[in-house]
Amino acid sequence: MTLPARTLALFISDLHLQEAHARTVDAFFAFLEERAMAARALYILGDLFEYWAGDDDLDAPLHHRIAAGIRAVSDAGIPVYWIAGNRDFLVGQAFADAAGMQLLDEPHSAEIGGQKIVVVHGDAQCTDDVKYMAFRQQVRQPAWQAQFLAMPLAQRKAIIANLREGSKEAHSTKTMDIMDVTPQAIDALFAATGTNVLIHGHTHRPALHEHGGKRRYVLPDWEPDAEPPRGGWIAIGEGGVITRHDLDGKVIG
Repeated sequence: MTLPARTLALFISDLHLQEAHARTVDAFFAFLEERAMAARALYILGDLFEYWAGDDDLDAPLHHRIAAGIRAVSDAGIPVYWIAGNRDFLVGQAFADAAGMQLLDEPHSAEIGGQKIVVVHGDAQCTDDVKYMAFRQQVRQPAWQAQFLAMPLAQRKAIIANLREGSKEAHSTKTMDIMDVTPQAIDALFAATGTNVLIHGHTHRPALHEHGGKRRYVLPDWEPDAEPPRGGWIAIGEGGVITRHDLDGKVIG
């Protein structure tokens, strides 16, 4: 089953695009050309990139190509919205301008097809992971970011590589529950925004959850080379119908 003819909005996250994962890159461009071009809006909810060291890395061939691909969607009259992830929170206005997209503050609320929705990346709701939350608070500070971005690009990339290795080691000692969102954080988000639907990524645990009559949709990460392949998106169609799709566009439960 393919997407409805009149898709009001599409949502993706956690593609972790990088040169080493060529099939994921190809799947992303196929999605832009075949799916996003038929939608009325596209929301990218973080971790589009495996990492982002700063907008001065925009001239890297893959980054330039990705910006141009998103720009083609925007130039077709389809607004593209961006929520920062934990891997690419340093994406700034220069990349946004090159890609023709709008940077959104998190959380962001909207009404689409009569559905009152809120979108986030999802990492800020993993409040049981105390160490990560402290790290997140530090690196989201404007002063920290200004100091980091003042370093040479090569130095920033080396620091990020070290942080990623440390993150892998830390994850090996954490339970899945600690790295998932907490019910308290989700309830607080619904209460603060007055919404009925939450869409997020980050946890790599795609599902539909019920929260006292409210719905939480979790986006998948993308890995076409996995067995079985992972990836997909969420669509809101006419009448506010929300559907989850795999990489082939088929509706999943």
